[in-house]
Amino acid sequence: MRVEANRVATPQLFCHAFASYSSALDLVTQAEPMISAALGRGEPVAIALRPATERLLYPALGRTPGLVSLTYPTGPDGLSGQTVAVRRARELRELTSAGHPVTVITEHDSRLDGVDGRFWTELDAALNVALADLPVRMVCFFPELPLHLEVLDGARRNHPFHLVGGTLQQNPEHLPPREVLSHRPATAPLLLGPPDVRVRFSAWQLCEVRSVVARAAAVAGFDRARVEDVVLAVNEVATNAVEHGAPEAELSVWQDRTGLVCEVHDRGVLTDPLPGLRPPHPADTRGRGLWIARQLCDVLHVWTDADGTHVRIRASP
Repeated sequence: MRVEANRVATPQLFCHAFASYSSALDLVTQAEPMISAALGRGEPVAIALRPATERLLYPALGRTPGLVSLTYPTGPDGLSGQTVAVRRARELRELTSAGHPVTVITEHDSRLDGVDGRFWTELDAALNVALADLPVRMVCFFPELPLHLEVLDGARRNHPFHLVGGTLQQNPEHLPPREVLSHRPATAPLLLGPPDVRVRFSAWQLCEVRSVVARAAAVAGFDRARVEDVVLAVNEVATNAVEHGAPEAELSVWQDRTGLVCEVHDRGVLTDPLPGLRPPHPADTRGRGLWIARQLCDVLHVWTDADGTHVRIRASP
């Protein structure tokens, strides 16, 4: 599946830095001056911290009416850095809509490491794309000794700045996000077993794809509006597969207690490891499909392997 990136130049407003900490108290000591300064300027501050760190932070700040907590991933396919980046972008786009810059403080959480810590590399690379046009200053705190070396390696590659002694410094090890993921591609999600429905299709059979998804969503208890959302999302992905990937693709559908999972697989080559993360420019007539699908679904994860390109969509009623 070949996905063209938008060709419209946009200014890089996102400031992305990493910092090291030895303990939760050390993190709070470093973060509190930045948070207090932003709140003092009347700017919103968003945090994604472990509960134990939050409990230390609030007493240090006193009353914090401008502090917003960001959501962390949950669910069986929660560990998709691409999907978390889309959610963060949606939340932060809303916070910046009033024209104020936003300060964001995040903390590494080892529960999200996965088998090798690559979740954090994918997340930070995806954030660099999804937040590029937003006036956001984000400082990501990582432990000095994480369980996986990949966590720190990814932090050094993904962040243009490094917070040292309260000062932002240029990070000479920073690489563009797509270059980062060319060396550390997105991992495949958990295997789900044999699908409930499997359909091979070409461009002439997209109507059948839509019908299959609509029936499965209705059986899963989706209301009419939600059925239309999921059908539109899968149709955009399926259309992309047969237009840009291979003449024929495959749709697999699973139903579980959380809703519906639809996976589109084609034998094309993925040239952009982070498709559909940035909103398309109004003048762009193409390249909207995966962006639209990401907005409509709970999870949309793209990965490639020796068999081609895969897009997994998870949607709840």
